[in-house]
Amino acid sequence: MVIYLPELSNSSLEFPPVSQALTEPDGLLAMGGDLSPERLLKAYHSGIFPWFSPGDPLLWWSPSQRAIFMPGALKPNRTLRKVLHHSSFDISVNKAFSAVIKACSAPRPSQQGTWIVPDIQQAYVALHQQGHAHSIEVWSEGELVGGCYGVMVGQLFCGESMFNTQPNTAKVALVALQQHLSTFATGYIDCQMMNPFLQQLGAEPLSRRTYLTLLANHKALFCPAGSWKAQDLKLEF
Repeated sequence: MVIYLPELSNSSLEFPPVSQALTEPDGLLAMGGDLSPERLLKAYHSGIFPWFSPGDPLLWWSPSQRAIFMPGALKPNRTLRKVLHHSSFDISVNKAFSAVIKACSAPRPSQQGTWIVPDIQQAYVALHQQGHAHSIEVWSEGELVGGCYGVMVGQLFCGESMFNTQPNTAKVALVALQQHLSTFATGYIDCQMMNPFLQQLGAEPLSRRTYLTLLANHKALFCPAGSWKAQDLKLEF
C-alpha cells in the first residue's frame, strides 16, 4: 500500500489540520520536520504527537480515538493495595527524568527495537529542562524500578511512556501521577493510543473531536508555581 503524506517544512512549525489524518494507519498525519521544543509544543497543543520506528522518517499522529484516564479513574485495586502494603516503595516527581526516559527506551520482550531513540530522549530532556516534560519515579531501596513521563499542556498531562523492572511499579507510577495531578489540576491523563494494559486500568476511549475539545479547555489553564518541583510523593491508598 502506497501512502502519500504531507512533508513538514523545516522553516515552519505548522501542521496539516488533524482532520486530514489517515484512517489507515489510523491517525497518521505527516512526516518530517524536527524534534525542536517549539515544534513538539506546537504538536501537543494541536492534538498531535511523534511516533516512529528506528529507520523510519519522523512521523506525526493524531488518532481517531484517544485513550484517556478520567479524573479519579486510577485507584489501587485489591492486588495493587496488597503490593503497596507489603512493599517499601518511595515515589518522587522530577528527580530522575533522564533515567526514566532511558529506562522507558529499553525494548519490551515482544519488541525488537524501541521508538524512544536517542534523538527522542534528547528532545524530551530539553522539554523537561524548559519545564514542560515531567516524570514520576518509583524507587525500591534506592533503585529506580518504575516510572512514567509525559508533557504537561496547560492542565492536561499527555503521557508518553512508562516502565517497570519490578511487577506493578508502572501501575504505581500512574496512580501516583493522577493523585499528584489532582492536587493542582483536573487530573485528566492522555495516553494517546489504547492498549489492553491501559484498558484494564480503566482508560476510556475519546473521539478525536471530543479530545480536541478537552485539550482546548485545558491548554490555556496554568499550573500553580511549584507544582512540578522535584519532590517526594506520598501515595494514598
